[in-house]
Amino acid sequence: MTDKPIADYAVIGDTCTTALIARDGSLDWLCWPRHDGPAVFLALLDRERGGTCRLALDGLTEVTRRYLPGTNILETTFVTATGRAVLTDFMPLHPHEAVPEEGPDGHAQGRVVRRLACIAGRVSGHWFLRPTFDYARAPTEAVVASETQIRFHGGGDAIRAACAVPLTLREGAAEGGFALTSGARADLVIAHGAKHHGAESEDDAAGEGLTAEVDASLAATRAYWEAWSDRCTYEGPYRESVLRSALTLKLLTHGPSGGIVAAATAGLPEAVPGNRNYDYRYVWMRDASFTVTAFVNLGYDREAAEFLRFLREADTSRGRDLHLMYALKGPVPQEETLDHLRGWRGVAPVRIGNAAADQDQYDIYGEFLVALHGYLEAVEYDPPVKVNDHLPEALGHLTGHILRARHAPDHGLWEMRTEKRQSLHTKAMLWVGLDRAVQIARADPKHRLADAATIATWERAAAEIRAEYHARGWNPSRGAYTMAYGSDDLDAAVLRAALFDAFDPHDPRVAATLERVAAELGAGDLVYRYRIEDGLEGDEATFTACAFWRVGCLALAGRNAEAAALFERLLARGNDLGLFAEEIDARTGEQRGNLPQGFTHMAVINHAVRLAAARDGQTRTDEPDCRADAQTVPA
Repeated sequence: MTDKPIADYAVIGDTCTTALIARDGSLDWLCWPRHDGPAVFLALLDRERGGTCRLALDGLTEVTRRYLPGTNILETTFVTATGRAVLTDFMPLHPHEAVPEEGPDGHAQGRVVRRLACIAGRVSGHWFLRPTFDYARAPTEAVVASETQIRFHGGGDAIRAACAVPLTLREGAAEGGFALTSGARADLVIAHGAKHHGAESEDDAAGEGLTAEVDASLAATRAYWEAWSDRCTYEGPYRESVLRSALTLKLLTHGPSGGIVAAATAGLPEAVPGNRNYDYRYVWMRDASFTVTAFVNLGYDREAAEFLRFLREADTSRGRDLHLMYALKGPVPQEETLDHLRGWRGVAPVRIGNAAADQDQYDIYGEFLVALHGYLEAVEYDPPVKVNDHLPEALGHLTGHILRARHAPDHGLWEMRTEKRQSLHTKAMLWVGLDRAVQIARADPKHRLADAATIATWERAAAEIRAEYHARGWNPSRGAYTMAYGSDDLDAAVLRAALFDAFDPHDPRVAATLERVAAELGAGDLVYRYRIEDGLEGDEATFTACAFWRVGCLALAGRNAEAAALFERLLARGNDLGLFAEEIDARTGEQRGNLPQGFTHMAVINHAVRLAAARDGQTRTDEPDCRADAQTVPA
């Protein structure tokens, strides 16, 4: 069977984990109970060995789909030769009566609900359900609990299936046939764990009880998402795309911890053929700056605070022992390959865990300070006591790291598994970090966060770092700022550095660099990260976020019409639901890499906001704040 295009997939979730569902209704990816937990459905990476939950309809002729407005509830309409049916997929997330100051803002139910209703004529077909536990490494046992319920166990885990039509068990898979007339339903509920903790008994609802439970849960989940979307303060021309990106970032959050994973999946390839297949279901410090600014720019201050809560609890040293990345719970697993899986379209190896966790990437100190600065400005420097009490210590640790690392080589933004270098992007982010530390400290007139002498030390070091990377990062023979000191290699990361004011977009050298990046790393509207040997196999696709960074640089240079036109063309590169993976193949236009990719959706949000600011005559270089109640745009 030919694997589906990555763009065929939609995502649903409950802020604990996510599921990917293809255009044809096949649920092909789900990790339980967390984003980084073992997959129980992974036909996405191996259609023969990986578990799946498929819907097969007789005489299918047409498929359309959408998200219910302002929600992460997926609605797929199927037209057959004899009728029409609507499949509504969601993971129940019910509102709290009162949202706590910290922690999940909704109650996840640990279920996937698939509400199938015939709305015209008659439709027939069947459900097919076959989970595989621990990435299909553990044997699966199935037990019939009743005519409409089957339980599956394996690898110390369990799931339950309850259906509105009878289920039969055959070779470890459940099947449920149906023939529906208009108004009839064949709902299917898949739940995690051995028991239904919300019920009085161990058994799940069945028959009419299941239908009523599904309807109530759908109403509650829709109410949660609509209320969340109503808090979005962006009202610009790209609201639909911005809100979809915000909803996607919310799906990538982990409510219990406050963490936000980089992507929902593992092992989807960045190059076909190649071996660039990584696990992105972890929390990257680098994402902190754009994550917080993306949420703050839309009025979601609580989400920004929750991400900082995660960092506060994951790093109890308050910045002294800050790591490049974190798992949602415990250490990042060692990288391993799942050799029994063939990979998407046969592109192996499938990797879980991530060896980049052991790399030295010193830009993370600047990333953290950008995030902290953006959040503090959003709350007008009046954060909760848990944040406020530790600010002096955190500032001291983070700036101390910068001062010690300013002359050290590192692995750089792109995590290449080669020797360390004096990375230009890293040096620029070290300057950014000190700049934001100074702004944070100067916002406190009582000098509680840092005394005047300390602030002056940071300012002197920042000036020295900036002067150094401007001098040593410029390559006269290339006519551009390059990837590392003494390097001839171009690097699209310079676009990102310019967005943080590390480079003046009106500087002729910066303008020349942007032209060189467009000429040598560009592929039409798309942009490659770099074009050098990096020790990996295959030619990776273009990096989608880089193309959006170019939008920002054009806007900063005053080329607003050009920036807006490019932004709109890039938005059209998403799938039919507005979702983006990590990369786009320049030749075919196909999505590549893990899906959905948070970094890309952060870029969509921040550059829609940036274009709105530019349209209103504001020219800022940091991510602007266009919340409805904002009187000024923060630096």
